[in-house]
Amino acid sequence: MRITRIDVYRVTMPLVYPFRTAYGNDDCIESILARMESPEGYGWGESTPWRAPGYSPEWATGALALIRDWLAPALIGRSLETGADVQQALSGFKGNPFAKAALDTAWWDLHARSRGQPLWQALGGRGPTIRVGADFGVMETLDDLVREITGALEAGFGRVKLKFRPGWDVAMVARVRNEFPDAVFHIDCNSAYRLSDAAMFRELDQFNLAMIEQPLAHDDLLDHAELQRQLRTPICLDESITSTDRARQAIAIKACGWVNIKPGRVGGVTNALAIHDLCAEAGIPCWIGGMLESAVGQAFNVALATLSNIRYPCDIFPSARFYRQDLGQPELVLSGRGQVTALPGPGIGCEPDPERLARATLESATIR
Repeated sequence: MRITRIDVYRVTMPLVYPFRTAYGNDDCIESILARMESPEGYGWGESTPWRAPGYSPEWATGALALIRDWLAPALIGRSLETGADVQQALSGFKGNPFAKAALDTAWWDLHARSRGQPLWQALGGRGPTIRVGADFGVMETLDDLVREITGALEAGFGRVKLKFRPGWDVAMVARVRNEFPDAVFHIDCNSAYRLSDAAMFRELDQFNLAMIEQPLAHDDLLDHAELQRQLRTPICLDESITSTDRARQAIAIKACGWVNIKPGRVGGVTNALAIHDLCAEAGIPCWIGGMLESAVGQAFNVALATLSNIRYPCDIFPSARFYRQDLGQPELVLSGRGQVTALPGPGIGCEPDPERLARATLESATIR
């Protein structure tokens, strides 16, 4: 497929309520949407690095500029027959996986549409329906948290993830485990701690957590390996896994028992597939995480969640969970108790509503 045009948009999406984590509080999400054309048709992609470089070194304004000035021009006029071709064309530019993911995901939607296939089938998924979990950020009170978890469990969600940060930590976990002794839940630390906090993490072993997600620095592997040796609870790496090589290194030094795969964080669907397969070969189970994308970006997460080594309910949320009105149409909804079903396609089966996209766009560019 020869790429003839790429349109890229930086958009802002107001949240229903602020999202509070160890790296800050956000009341809106900034995302990058890309539309890629070839003689065979078009495809949409999305990557969500957010407004500020808090989760990763990237941010939405910088990602758009990089795509406009360097990445998209590197694809225009080229024949890209595989995801590997896309990654190879972008390989001369170091890092910046979120920016690259906007283009890689757009290629995969274009590819699946051109074949008349739903994306999950093009990826070799097991079936269109997946299990999803419920996530809760830092709340005003523990009573508020307990009330929300009660509702999530009653709604049939398979597990609960709790954001964990200084001041909202061990006492919070103790309260939740006391209230829900048999529930499956884990904590997400978003890189807020250091190896010197190992004693606190050893204390968490008593609460039978499914995993501790990204306790240490966003770019660390070695200290995670040392911490894992001290714990019974498995560590899940998230921010630290930015490429296939990083996943391979983490496995080699036994830095984790789980890997969270986010297509934006690893450079797109192509790399997400490679990491999934590498982990499967090594016996490391995976699950799919999200970055509060619109329904467009979430559709890629759903497709990846159908793969065989996805062993835990994923971070994929109905549109109404965070947005009063999603940019993507159709919006993402639950298809059953704690379940989401991929749209029938072709491709991701979803694209931005033109009027909503126009209202949400902060800046845009066209590369021909």
